[in-house]
Amino acid sequence: MRFKLILEINKRAFGHKLPINYQYEQSAAIYKILSGADDAYASWLHDNGFRLDSGKTFKLFTYSRFHIEEYRIIRNMERLQIFSDTVEWQVGFLPEKSTEKFIQGVFQDQVFEIGDTKSVVQFIVRSIEVMPEPDYSERMVFTTISPLCLKFRRSDGKVDYLLPTDVRAPFLLFNGLFDKYKLFYGKDCPHTFSECKMKVLDTPKSALIKVKAGMPEETRVRGFMCKLEMEAPVELMRLMYEGGVGSLNSQGFGCLRVVE
Repeated sequence: MRFKLILEINKRAFGHKLPINYQYEQSAAIYKILSGADDAYASWLHDNGFRLDSGKTFKLFTYSRFHIEEYRIIRNMERLQIFSDTVEWQVGFLPEKSTEKFIQGVFQDQVFEIGDTKSVVQFIVRSIEVMPEPDYSERMVFTTISPLCLKFRRSDGKVDYLLPTDVRAPFLLFNGLFDKYKLFYGKDCPHTFSECKMKVLDTPKSALIKVKAGMPEETRVRGFMCKLEMEAPVELMRLMYEGGVGSLNSQGFGCLRVVE
């Protein structure tokens, strides 16, 4: 289930300069809002087959970058100066049971901050609505609204971040979806790689993202913005759209928009 949030920027609180690397902080804001619901959050996880006592954190969600109409990039400061009064944010969740009312209830009118030690922006959730479900089919065209990350772990333990045009990219992408299917449905995916195809329709644009920027545990992750044509069973198309594709979906990678 995909939601569209309209966020008001409270420029009077801390200003209107956002760090360029803000994706990890988006994830932290989502977790804080969800977990702040306490009993309702636990009930929602339980209703959808997730267990808090397992020690695992719920991660079957994805989200877009902020869609900002008017802004300026200050490269030497690694800042985004926002001139718009509002921004749009899309957040997708795989679970279905009681999700619409729960998410709308816990997000409406929430106030949260995103930033670092240099600058912070305060956001107020002014509206949240369920987006219409796409007309799923076995062939669809998507564009990324957060970078697609394809992590390939080498035999020496190091990680390569693959271009979507890499010959290994479709295997990584669809194997990840098979794993997500098993996690979500609690059974092996009945589909095979032979049923799936991926075609890159434009030149991928690289995005090097700092995760936990400015902190001792800072890491850098490379993703790519691109347009993709996918062929796959409808069940997998739904998982791609609602839960993200590739690696690190719950950290702001692999959120897709359907191209009509």
